[in-house]
Order: sequence, then C-alpha cells, then structure tokens
Amino acid sequence: MAKLFGTDGVRGIANQYPMTAEFALKLAMACGQEICKSRKKVIIAKDTRVSGDMLESALCAGFTSAGVDVVLLGVLPTPALTVITSSYQADMAVMITASHNPYHDNGIKLINAEGDKFGDDVTASLEKLVQEGTFVLNPDEIGRVSHDDKALSKYLDVISQIPPSSNALKGLKLVVDCANGAFSHILPDVFMKLGAGVLVIGNEPDGFNINKACGSQHIEKMQETVRGAHADMGIAVDGDGDRIIICDENGAKIPSEQLIAFVADYLFAQGLLEKKAVVSTILSNTGLEKYVRQKGWDYYSTPVGERYVIEKMQEIGASAGGEESGHVVVSKFSKTGDGLVVGLLVALGVLAQKKKVSEIFPLFGFEPLFYKNPRFASKEVLAQIVADEGVQKAAERAKEIMKTCGRVVLRPSGTEPLMRVWVCGSDEQKVQEAGNLIMSEIARFQ
Repeated sequence: MAKLFGTDGVRGIANQYPMTAEFALKLAMACGQEICKSRKKVIIAKDTRVSGDMLESALCAGFTSAGVDVVLLGVLPTPALTVITSSYQADMAVMITASHNPYHDNGIKLINAEGDKFGDDVTASLEKLVQEGTFVLNPDEIGRVSHDDKALSKYLDVISQIPPSSNALKGLKLVVDCANGAFSHILPDVFMKLGAGVLVIGNEPDGFNINKACGSQHIEKMQETVRGAHADMGIAVDGDGDRIIICDENGAKIPSEQLIAFVADYLFAQGLLEKKAVVSTILSNTGLEKYVRQKGWDYYSTPVGERYVIEKMQEIGASAGGEESGHVVVSKFSKTGDGLVVGLLVALGVLAQKKKVSEIFPLFGFEPLFYKNPRFASKEVLAQIVADEGVQKAAERAKEIMKTCGRVVLRPSGTEPLMRVWVCGSDEQKVQEAGNLIMSEIARFQ
C-alpha cells in the first residue's frame, strides 16, 4: 500500500479511496487497537464540508467496535480541538478536515492525547494494520457515542487570556472572511465582543461552499470589501482555521513572514517571546532571518511543513513561529496555526502603534528570490530528476554559490508532479545564477 499519511494526516476526494467510509472505519479500528489502550476514549471534531458527517459516522463505528468511547464535539476549528484535547483525558483526538481544499476533498488528522500530531512511526504502524485488516474485536467490549457542547467554551476560555480588556479592539474596523468554514460564527463574534466594528463575509456554510471563492486561498473579495468599506484591515482564514491571511487598509496582502515578525515583536513587548527565538521553514524569505538576528534573537529554519515548525518550537521552547503559507503559531495560546489567535494579536499590535497598517508593514525588505515550479509528466519523472547526477551536481554548485549570502531549496512536491526550485539571498545576481543553473539541468526532463 502506498504511503497515505502526509505531514498533516490523510487527505483525498470524499467517497474515493482513501477518503471512504470503509477506510475511515478501518483506520478507527486500527487506532482503537494501537492507540486507545488506557483510557478507551477519543474525541472527534469536523469542519463544515458535507462529507464530514459520513466520515464521522464511519469513525464512530470503527472506534466503538474496538471498545472505545467516542465524544463528538461537532463543528470546531482545528486549533480549537488541539488546544482543548488534553482537558478531555482521552487517548487521542481526530479532526475531519481538508483544511484549505474545496468541499469535495476531505481528510483525517490524528492528534495525540496532548494535542500534538503523531510521529511517522505511529502512522506507519496504523497504515500497516489497515492494510492487513486484521483486528482483534471483543463482543464484550463495545464503546458508546456521546456529544459535548462545551468544547467551544473551553477554547474561548484560552482565547480570553489574550486581550487586556473587554473592549480592547474598540475603534478598529475589520473585514473578516471565515471561508464558510469552522470559524464562521466564532471569529466575528469574538472580534465584535471586544469592541471592533466587523464586516463579515464567508460565514454561511452550506456543506459545499467551504473555501469557495473566499477564505485564505481566495482573498480577492476580502480585499475588495476592505477598500470599499474603508476598513482598517482584513482577516481571512481557511476552512479549518489554522491559516490566516491579512491585508492592510488598501487591500494589500501582508506576507506571512511579515506577520511572523510582527507577532514576535508584539510578544516580545508583552514579555511573552520565550527563548527570544523565532522558527520558520527553509522556504521563508531570508529577509525574515536577517530581521530576527538583527533584533538579537535566535532564528531556526526547519523543513517545509507546519508540523516541523511546531516540533522545533517545542524542542527549544520557542513561542513564535510559522511558515510562508499562512500558518503562524503562538505556542502560549495554541498547539498549531490559529487564525483567531494571530488575528487578535495583530489587531492588538496595530492599535498599540496607532498607525495605519500600511504604515507599519513591511517591517523589513524581502531579499531577492528565484522561485519556479516546473511541472512534469508524472511523479515517476520527478523521481528520476531527484536521483539524476547532473541535477544533484547543479544543486550542490548552486548551494556553493549561495553559501555566504542565502539559501537553496530543491524539493519535489508531495502532492503534484512539480519540482520546487527556490533560491533566496542578499545578492540578486547570485540568486539568479544559482536558480538558472538548476533549471538548466531540470529542463532536460521536460
């Protein structure tokens, strides 16, 4: 069986393998047998897509057949689930979501008892067990299903620690795009209760419109609404709420690296920047690293994927990190990227500076970037490129060119037949030279 788990769980088209009721059933049975051994309890949440009910029901059947009690939390953002998981004294949690993907996709994220993602060793053993299909079931041990409507209030208790007062956002005018997802009624309500003027879009989920022409992946309507309403800023999240995109009063998108830096600055001012360190991925513009180091803080670079950012943050005890795709992590208030947490921190920071958002950003200049994603006929061709001696030598030569002034990343996409060619640094001539050197070798395969 091909590897199913990526860095963020299993994902695919609903009602097509592996996102079928049968697979969800078997995966739950495997989890029940391999993970849920002590407390015999699991909690499950989902986003707003129509296939969530189907997968939830299948997971319930699998877990209960393995003697595990299931607590259903209903529609809840991923960051909310991860931060409250430990309070349930469960063996694990499951989030049914395909994040920023369209409605016809869905996914299953497995979360451990502390609210963190499982390691590759656990998911590999689960895949093997699902493939073998041999489960030990006991007719005397069948679980029960219950519902809990207090999950959201537990999450909001955590969020309430962020604003310094009940009207902390008074005077701020926001446009909030909820992606017709899990944050649809939560995000605007929190901002309004804190005194902000809020115009809401993308908050009418119907099961089919999640992330459709809205949210963090489609910010055009948010930008247009901000300009038309003369709002101070716009905030867009994705379907499960772990990504955020912010624009200024002119509708200009603020890159995620800038948000990471701004949040780190705000945390530092509040005495909350643990270890005086910032973590981001190898694909973050090198301008971020330079900005962080100029502050006298430590900077750590990780492989691509929010999971690796979080692992490094936990390893060193850092409180600020993220990646260029919109995941920004503040570990004091969340276990993962959290659109509400980051949106609140940015809004509070903007008000504290008493400036327009466009006058605050950018905090630093981006360094020259060479970034291309050539597409190939198949993943097999991609594998040939990765193994090709000429490409490997070109990549090593490019890294030598950039040794003192930047970074080189050459990696295949995990989901499409694309090769990421990324070079960034302070010397534009060297950036272009290194990027073109790699591209000239890769071109042989097109």
